[in-house]
Amino acid sequence: MPSHAFNQDSDEWALILGGSSGFGLATAHRLAEAGLNLCVVHRDRRGAMRRVEPEFEAIRAHGVSLATFNRDALDPASRAEILDAIGAELGEAGKIRVLLHSIAFGNLKLVAPEETAEPSVYPDRYLEEEDMARTVHAMGTSLLAWTQDVHGRGLFAPDARVFGLTSEGNTVAWKGYAAVAAAKVALESVSRSIAVEMAHFGIRSNVIQAGVTDTPALRLIPGSERLKAQALAKNPFGRLTTPRDVANVIYLLSLPEAAWVNGDIIRVDGGEHISGLSR
Repeated sequence: MPSHAFNQDSDEWALILGGSSGFGLATAHRLAEAGLNLCVVHRDRRGAMRRVEPEFEAIRAHGVSLATFNRDALDPASRAEILDAIGAELGEAGKIRVLLHSIAFGNLKLVAPEETAEPSVYPDRYLEEEDMARTVHAMGTSLLAWTQDVHGRGLFAPDARVFGLTSEGNTVAWKGYAAVAAAKVALESVSRSIAVEMAHFGIRSNVIQAGVTDTPALRLIPGSERLKAQALAKNPFGRLTTPRDVANVIYLLSLPEAAWVNGDIIRVDGGEHISGLSR
């Protein structure tokens, strides 16, 4: 087991939005191993909790405190209630050192019919303005609302770290990914603004750009099997990125020694993005 980088008696916490699967869950495990207490916000049906609860128990087994909230992180009223409960959980001394935005709630519709389809058939399958707006808010700009509210309640530690997650879809057009791509670009912009305008509060903000990772969110993208095959062919290490790879980098960037990394987009892909190889 890794040694504790964070003092369990210091009342430092991580708040993870979307922490019951994928990158969020992997990061929860990694930070718990390092001794950081956790607040996890997730949205799961009752049936899914049979998978989630053992994960939460494994986190508690590291000896850290874990508060979980199965609520809608995108609803302003729910956000206020969750933060009320978190404030009570942390008490006077508790502070949030890490805020990770790992919400994967986006629309994966095409913007137009493919060549072989009739334009008038199944119009609800194509991306509409409301689809775009919901996705940009959920996976992008909601990072700002959470950061502002955590700060407004005085819950951030003096040296706090805010993280968002992006992907190669921020510059490459994948079919069905237009709304999520727009959200990722919005999230990157919001993160940069947080990095500049909230630095005097001790808040650092960065975005992690993971390589192609076999997560539940990826499997929903049309053509995801082809994306995985292409990544495997390119990656110098001959494998896909894993959630644990990403969690390890978030852990490293949460340490005091990483305090001068701010406002950046950090690729975690084993060199996939620069490789001209194909296997």
